[in-house]
Amino acid sequence: MDEGCEFRSWDELIPDALGLIFSNLSLQEILTVIPRVCKSWRKTVMGPYCWQEIDIVEWSQRSSPENLDRMLEMLMTRSAGSHRKLCVSGLPTDASFSFVADHAKSLQTLRLPRSEISDPIVEEVAWKLSTITFLDVSYCRKMGAPALEAIGKHCKFLTGLRRIMHPLEIIDKLTQDDEALAIAATMPKLKNLEIAYLLVSTEPVLKILASCCELELLDVRGCWSVRLDEKLIKKFSGLKVVGPQVIDCYEGNGWDDCSAYSGSSGYLAWDFVAGEMDYYDDELYAAWEDESMDDLELRFYNGFDADNAGFDWPQSP
Repeated sequence: MDEGCEFRSWDELIPDALGLIFSNLSLQEILTVIPRVCKSWRKTVMGPYCWQEIDIVEWSQRSSPENLDRMLEMLMTRSAGSHRKLCVSGLPTDASFSFVADHAKSLQTLRLPRSEISDPIVEEVAWKLSTITFLDVSYCRKMGAPALEAIGKHCKFLTGLRRIMHPLEIIDKLTQDDEALAIAATMPKLKNLEIAYLLVSTEPVLKILASCCELELLDVRGCWSVRLDEKLIKKFSGLKVVGPQVIDCYEGNGWDDCSAYSGSSGYLAWDFVAGEMDYYDDELYAAWEDESMDDLELRFYNGFDADNAGFDWPQSP
């Protein structure tokens, strides 16, 4: 560049700055467009700079289990264990969760809704998640109280827990009071707790209130057996309790992103229960084409070209 010029060429920016800028782009753009611009940008994408926060929830909802594992391996390898946030829907196996835990040395926020995670694997690897402060294990049907207890014992910095369930997924259960009791016994630093539609009764919830003295938000929407006296709630300064009544918070993907809490009374219309639930919008997501793991690894280690790796990305409208 000319001496005295006030502007700096984009390819001269340090990788940290480029990574911060690129983080505002979509996953598809980062993997398929940015690497083709110039060598410095390609180097940035291949390193950890773009992968401090990995959010592939939308993509993962329509990915096959094999492709999901491959994408996680690629992105977490690039991150080199430096990612602070991981959001992915539907981890297919315990092995997938174990892989996430093995690369969680800097992890603070972990969102794993609808994942096939069992109690034994959580108990085995929970100690590797000691740095997390927020955990979302909503709609994880295979895990229960033993997993939550292990998380509480090993994740001492945990201040937020999301354990929302869908009514149709717990229809075969009699109670989930043991989960609430595990939370009360092991997670005293919680500030935000969402257990909407969990099959819990009043007594375990009262134990949570007594044990979690820093609690600011308690979401018990749809926990129809919970009865909390208004006078009792007022004793907990700064605490907001949402539910058990529900007003208009249902979305097509479940209750995942319902954050417009309401303290007024009312009940959710249950007409949708009679119909078939469709968690995904076919127009938003596209599936990957098959490709062997050997081909994927070869592409990655020799400068991965995601645009030619068998990915079908969603098309712009």
